[in-house]
Amino acid sequence: MARIGLFLITTIAIISTISIVLTLIGFTGVYEQNGIDLDYNSLMILCLVWGMVGSFVALYMSKWIAKRMGIHIIKQPSNEFEKWYVSIVEKHSKILGIKTPEIGILKSDAPNAFATGALRNSSLVVLSTGLVKKMNRNEVEAVIGHEMSHVSNGDMVTLALIQGIVNSFVFFFAFVVAHFISRVIFRDSRGGGFWIQFFIRQFLIVFFSILASPIIFWFSRRREFRADFGGAQLAGKQNMILALEALQKHSAAKLPDQMVAFGISNRGQKNTWRKLFSTHPPLGKRIEALRDAEIVALPEQHQST
Repeated sequence: MARIGLFLITTIAIISTISIVLTLIGFTGVYEQNGIDLDYNSLMILCLVWGMVGSFVALYMSKWIAKRMGIHIIKQPSNEFEKWYVSIVEKHSKILGIKTPEIGILKSDAPNAFATGALRNSSLVVLSTGLVKKMNRNEVEAVIGHEMSHVSNGDMVTLALIQGIVNSFVFFFAFVVAHFISRVIFRDSRGGGFWIQFFIRQFLIVFFSILASPIIFWFSRRREFRADFGGAQLAGKQNMILALEALQKHSAAKLPDQMVAFGISNRGQKNTWRKLFSTHPPLGKRIEALRDAEIVALPEQHQST
């Protein structure tokens, strides 16, 4: 799955840019139209539109960003592994009833994989060279199944909707608090302190975005369990368990900094505070959940609705 950290960073960058543009053109003056009072109805509508736009722009940029991280896109298989890789993705696509995603390989010693894309039928699945070298074919197929499950489940679209709602509240509270600080603390009763409110608001947007991010991370952790079950349905329960154990064994390996947020093998955190900001559950808990689960293989001619 296209991991949440990069998505959040992209979203924050986009909404900050939108904030700057709207402020400079005077559009954000809606909350000052009643003097020192806020027009809460208009502000909430503005924030809802603003939040959703930022979230879905980030969503539609996700695959474009991923492709610019040194990923080799397989357009025509050039060796035996690439032929097998393409055949597995095609097989899983048929079972899941979705269009075959674009297929890529990331040159990295870290064993990892991810999927991204705005739509189920316009996605990208990527394996790292480290994962290919350190796992057998059955384990690799299970990892592919995990990523294909993320695609089939529409995780990125659901994430974008949740992110959009979170963004809306972030903007709303940033405006309200910035208004209060400017008018009450700085005594800007006439609204003349343009730059005071501007910088306070920009800071609060980033601050509240970080503060609200555990909501997104919680969703991400829940989706990892579901994708593990999907991978087990596609490639076999034992193969999925073995794949996660292999990732656990090699978890000391790291992706490049710009890719950390994407990977399947994020180990999760033991510290309670850090757990709130972890995109993945601990691998041990994922393995335990799979062992306790009853997995039924998907039929070859399954069609999603």
